[in-house]
Amino acid sequence: MNVADRVDDFIPRLESAAGATETALDALLAPAGLEGEISRPARLLEAMRYATLGGGKRLRPFLVIEAARLFGVTGDGPLRTACALEMIHCYSLVHDDLPAMDDDDLRRGRPTAHKAFDEATAILAGDGLLTYAFDVLADPATHADPAVRAALVLALARAAGLGGMVGGQALDLAAETAGRPLTQDEILTLQAMKTGALLRFAVDAGAILGKADAAKARALSRYGSALGAAFQVADDILDAAGDTAALGKRAGKDAERGKATLVGLLGLDAARARRDSLVEEAIAALDETGLGAATGTLKEAARFVAWRNN
Repeated sequence: MNVADRVDDFIPRLESAAGATETALDALLAPAGLEGEISRPARLLEAMRYATLGGGKRLRPFLVIEAARLFGVTGDGPLRTACALEMIHCYSLVHDDLPAMDDDDLRRGRPTAHKAFDEATAILAGDGLLTYAFDVLADPATHADPAVRAALVLALARAAGLGGMVGGQALDLAAETAGRPLTQDEILTLQAMKTGALLRFAVDAGAILGKADAAKARALSRYGSALGAAFQVADDILDAAGDTAALGKRAGKDAERGKATLVGLLGLDAARARRDSLVEEAIAALDETGLGAATGTLKEAARFVAWRNN
């Protein structure tokens, strides 16, 4: 099977997950409140919907859904978990785009949330999405077993917080004013936290939902770590070599801001080689699960992160 065939076989699954996630997010972010809520302020809800709906590949939700499917788990549980993860991801984009952070005015081909609304509303929209994500996971509608829900909440909190995504963003900002280039190990740690942690959680969540045995869960986690690293290297390559129209966000901003990236440290050719090696590492980890052909779609996901153009 050639590269084009593999991508063509993969895309419909990705698009199906994206469509299901969009529909579920639209319902979760409806004007009608939940039991225990007092009111949903219209402008805040509009900003949350703007930040979350109508954009993105939904790769993280796709990974949750496909990882859970390996263990025969489908339906509302994986979909609600996927939505919670996407809320965290979208909140992080809203906050990263703020003037105090990366100061971006374009995201997914349209104005960033603080440009479309205002900075205060954008901050609150991010806060609302972050909090709502854990509401969704803790709800019995996500899984009947409270131990599973607790495990999901704990894993997402660890991936998104101080020792994961938020900590990675702090390291990223500090690198801009460090006065010296970061070492390769420092860059890898930063990227594993800022980007990789949520991507790893996506497949870890599938294993949690499927109550996978320890060996399979560890292999999937290794896959998620390699996939996350490959995704970030590919993103850095696109920023350096892509264009704004294709990306849907401003290209070249990493170099402008002195961001710590493997492209900046090693150059484009070495970064591409690193990306391809990580893809093979991710595929090898899936082979270690012992799940055979069932992992084919997740293997395509690993290849997709290297081939994408936005």
